[in-house]
Amino acid sequence: MNSSNKEMGKVGEEMAESLLKDLGYEIIKKNYRYGKGEIDIIANDGDVLVFVEVKTRSNLHFGEPELAITNTKINQLRKIANMYLYENNIEDTLVRFDVIAILMDEKIEPKINHIINAF
Repeated sequence: MNSSNKEMGKVGEEMAESLLKDLGYEIIKKNYRYGKGEIDIIANDGDVLVFVEVKTRSNLHFGEPELAITNTKINQLRKIANMYLYENNIEDTLVRFDVIAILMDEKIEPKINHIINAF
């Protein structure tokens, strides 16, 4: 990933965090890493622990940003989430996975799609 893509991804994660806070989510952790993978945002939505994957794109050349979440990525996110739960001794809690897809076209306002319970 080049520095321009990393910078855009960071801006996208900041936008996602702001959206979640506006919706009343409590941000617990950002950029939780395990092995070679990462969960972008971990938050509480009431009594539900939410693992959030943020996908940001500058154009639609490769489709909508959420289309980048493949079955392989879903499996990886589940494994990382399980490790987070294990490391933090979290049991008997409701968990879900959300996706926030952001299209940042410089000609228009960013388009944000928050998919609750995406998978």
